[in-house]
Amino acid sequence: MWSTEHSIETSAAPERIWMTPSGQEPIELRVAETAAPELFVDEADLGDVVVRTTHRVQRVAGDRSQVTYRMEISGVQADTLGPQIGPEISGDFPQTLAALVERAEARETA
Repeated sequence: MWSTEHSIETSAAPERIWMTPSGQEPIELRVAETAAPELFVDEADLGDVVVRTTHRVQRVAGDRSQVTYRMEISGVQADTLGPQIGPEISGDFPQTLAALVERAEARETA
């Protein structure tokens, strides 16, 4: 199995983080688990591997929230394909989380 994870903290409440990004191409995913507004897990079955991404928002100290994206790639070719496709898929996690937090914080003040 191959995995990676990235987190960021924000002053936005979990309810503000729970949103669908606009302007992105759709990817066929299966929602494997959900517990709004704290968690959802999506899966993409690519044949020899399954890409599973956990999107979690947790309250931390005071009025802060922590947003975490964790990706795991499993399956018969995970050891081979994971290091190849994993960084490509997850490479924008820091930017995606930063943009998500920026948008959520702007909604908090609106």
